[in-house]
Amino acid sequence: MSDATTPTPSTTGAPTPVVAGTAVAGTSIVEGEATAKRKPMPAWMKSKKIQPIISLVLLIAVWWAVTSAGLINSLYLPGPKAVWDAFIEANSCRPASEGSSRIVCGEQQYFLWQHLVVSLERIGVGMALGIVVGVLVGFILAEIGWLNRIILPYINFIRALPPLGYIGLLIVWFGIGDTTKIWLLFLAAFPPIVLATVDGINSVNRDRVNSALSLGASRPKAFLFVVFPSALPSIMNGIRLAIGFAWTTVVAAELNNGIPGIGALAYLSGTELNTPLTIACIFVIGIAALLLDWLILGITHLVTPWVGKE
Repeated sequence: MSDATTPTPSTTGAPTPVVAGTAVAGTSIVEGEATAKRKPMPAWMKSKKIQPIISLVLLIAVWWAVTSAGLINSLYLPGPKAVWDAFIEANSCRPASEGSSRIVCGEQQYFLWQHLVVSLERIGVGMALGIVVGVLVGFILAEIGWLNRIILPYINFIRALPPLGYIGLLIVWFGIGDTTKIWLLFLAAFPPIVLATVDGINSVNRDRVNSALSLGASRPKAFLFVVFPSALPSIMNGIRLAIGFAWTTVVAAELNNGIPGIGALAYLSGTELNTPLTIACIFVIGIAALLLDWLILGITHLVTPWVGKE
């Protein structure tokens, strides 16, 4: 006699009825309905190009909302419109005061874009010197071991120093003109280029060099066609880092007699409590830094097309 409360398995192969709320293949009907009702993210929101734009729009919206609500004093954080007006004003001419016939153009007697161009020229000269001297010194240190052990610690010492630590000494040596600024930017760019060049040379596969020599190539040709191309990706990475260091040093370089200069304009507008112009200068400095970085990346892909394809 079998127990009536014990279910007996079906032998007819008929499907077992499903009761609402029970799990089917590890997922409950309630969860399945919720998944069915959930709408997928629009394709345009998944775009890698659109997402940064959405992020920027949201940031500006939050910034506008906070400043419009008066949660932060406008002296400390002006609204987006005030910053935009300061940017436009710094690139245009206007009466010196209301009702005045005297016309003032830009800020500190220069348009903002002129300040930026002068700063880029200073960085261009400093970077050019840093690249030429840094790559040359890096190759020498990589080839001469005893000289590497003597010189490299001093290069690391310079790299670790903040620019404001020795700008006073440079002013004593070279005055307050552009020579001091170029020297400061050079010293910011020189160490990372040297270190990247040394690392690039030391990482070259010596079997490639020996193969070129065994096939009859002279040492200069082996250097030009084997060593230098192999070290070039590391050198370009060093140049990219050096430009970043030099650009972040531009404000320190232009603290003394830096007008015209975007770093000096940002500093002076801050001391004058012209916060909208200060923030506008910060945006210009940041955007210029991004464009410089993209430019170096483009040049790197152009001169080292084999990277990632080996």
